[in-house]
Amino acid sequence: MEIISKIILPLFVVIIVFYGVKKKINVYDAFLEGAKEGLVTTFSIFPAVIAMIFAINIFLDSNFLGFVIKLLSPVLGNVSLPIEIFPMAILRPVSGTASLAIVNDIFKSFGPDSFVGRLASILQGCTDTTVYVIALYFGTVKITKIKHSLWVGLFADLVGIIMAFVLTNLFF
Repeated sequence: MEIISKIILPLFVVIIVFYGVKKKINVYDAFLEGAKEGLVTTFSIFPAVIAMIFAINIFLDSNFLGFVIKLLSPVLGNVSLPIEIFPMAILRPVSGTASLAIVNDIFKSFGPDSFVGRLASILQGCTDTTVYVIALYFGTVKITKIKHSLWVGLFADLVGIIMAFVLTNLFF
C-alpha cells in the first residue's frame, strides 16, 4: 500500500500528459496558462481572506465568546449539555481552524471516544463555516447583498448544531 501511495500522484500526472499529447494539446503551455489563472485567482481572493482573518481575530480577542458562555452556563447546566462544546458550536460557523483547535483540545481532555469527543466530531460534520464561505466566495466575486444567504447559512448551522446534540444523545 505504501508503494501505491508513492506512485499514484506521478502516475496521475503522466496519464494527464499522455492524454494531452494524444489530443494534440500543448501540455506545457496549458500548464503555464493554468498556473497564471491560479495566481490571478489567488490575488483576487487575498483581500477577502485578510479581511476575514482580521475580523475573526478581533472577535476572538474581544472575549465575547467567554461572555456568551458565562451567560449560557446556567441554562446549559439545567439541560445537562457539556459546556465544553459550546465554544466550538459558536465558533464553527466563523472559523473552521478555530473549531478544529477546540476539537483537538476536547480530544486531549476527554478523549475521542468520550461523549464530548463524539459530540464534537458530529458537530464538526453537521455544520459549515458559513461566515468564511460568505466572506471568501461572495467577496471574491463582489456579491454585496448577502443578508439572506447569511441568515439561511446560520440557520442551517443552528439546525446542524441541534441535530448534533440530538444524534449524540440518541446514539451515545
